[in-house]
Amino acid sequence: MGVNTRTPRAGFLVTLLRRGAPAMATATSELDDRIADPSPIAALRRMRRMAGPVDVTVQDNLLLRATRYVAMVPLLYRIIAVLGALAAFYADGGSSPVVPVVAVLCVGLNVFGLRWLLRSAPFRNGNAARLLLLDVVFTVAAYLVVAAVVPPSSFAAAMQVPGKELLGGIALLTLALGIGYGAGLLVLSIPLAMLAWLFNSGVFNVKQGFTALGTMLGVLLTATGALVLLGLGTRLALAYGIRHGRLAERARQHRTLHDTVLQTLESMALPGAGDADQQLTELRRIARAQALEVRQMLETSQRESDEEAARPLGEKLTALAAEMAREGLRAQLVMAELDEETLDEVRQVAIRDAAREAMRNTLKHGGTDQVVVRVAEEDGGVAVVIRDHGTGFDESHRPAGFGISESITARLAEAGGRARVESSPGSGTRVTLWMPR
Repeated sequence: MGVNTRTPRAGFLVTLLRRGAPAMATATSELDDRIADPSPIAALRRMRRMAGPVDVTVQDNLLLRATRYVAMVPLLYRIIAVLGALAAFYADGGSSPVVPVVAVLCVGLNVFGLRWLLRSAPFRNGNAARLLLLDVVFTVAAYLVVAAVVPPSSFAAAMQVPGKELLGGIALLTLALGIGYGAGLLVLSIPLAMLAWLFNSGVFNVKQGFTALGTMLGVLLTATGALVLLGLGTRLALAYGIRHGRLAERARQHRTLHDTVLQTLESMALPGAGDADQQLTELRRIARAQALEVRQMLETSQRESDEEAARPLGEKLTALAAEMAREGLRAQLVMAELDEETLDEVRQVAIRDAAREAMRNTLKHGGTDQVVVRVAEEDGGVAVVIRDHGTGFDESHRPAGFGISESITARLAEAGGRARVESSPGSGTRVTLWMPR
């Protein structure tokens, strides 16, 4: 007999309805690239894609931990609704001492539930199931106790207190465990209402079991709709993030190739001065420098050096100036005093890499081997200005070069900053990199 190795798969929407919010932990599996396709399509078709198959064995731990916060909504609702029902009970002339005690216990239980959800301890499904069972038992007991002790004249107003707890319980079970559990509590509420009427009046009234059925059904449908929208929205957001992550990674790889291998090849293709031996020596120097940079890039992508990550922006730019000096460009660095906590690491690296590309453009196309780099705080952020007095170019006739549009402008934009390139023939080039705090 063969062993069944097929991956358990089910529709995401069906899994969500059966298991509740924790099923969103499977949302990362079997993601169809077409889900986040920006091309206009019919809404129902996109929703069908989002509701498509998932691997039910996949459990993303971060998503699993995050889904517990969905239960905060019905808990908060019950606290507010129970207190409101208690105020209405007193406004209606109620005086039973049991009703406020039950209200306090309801509020206390929900506050405990909120604190339990917000604690930093690991989340365990077994503990959550026991707490939900305790919640249902308490709700049923509170419903019957209030019915048994309040006078018939205050019955309707008094039952609103445990009734709000029961309504919130239907929403809580639907979100936390699935529509089956919420529907189960709704069905249980029918005989529960009949018993409550029997305890209070001594008459078993079947009709009373269905008086609140419409309200409870509305709560069940509302919680189910919220669960579906939250689940499908989460899956769409994940697909959208993955798609843009891939595009960002592709752009990063393109920039890396442009800033390393392509730069070397273009330098080799430029006509050189001097004899063949000198040109060959220069090409070897460039190739050696580029090989070293590619090796450092590969090593950094696998394991970022703690020492490098801890360097402030000034030290990063000083190291960049030394690097460019080895390639033949003399960079004068003028630094204003900056707060070391001004920019985070991602934004510092974006500025450094964009500055490197601007300086290489000067070396390749500027007709000069000197550049001034000024760093200062400006407009609530940090500005780095790279200025040369080379040949410059006509901005109106400049082709959309990858070096400026991607290696400089896009790199700054991805980190939340902006870049401006100003140049004119015979007046050199000025590149301004600005990054907010």
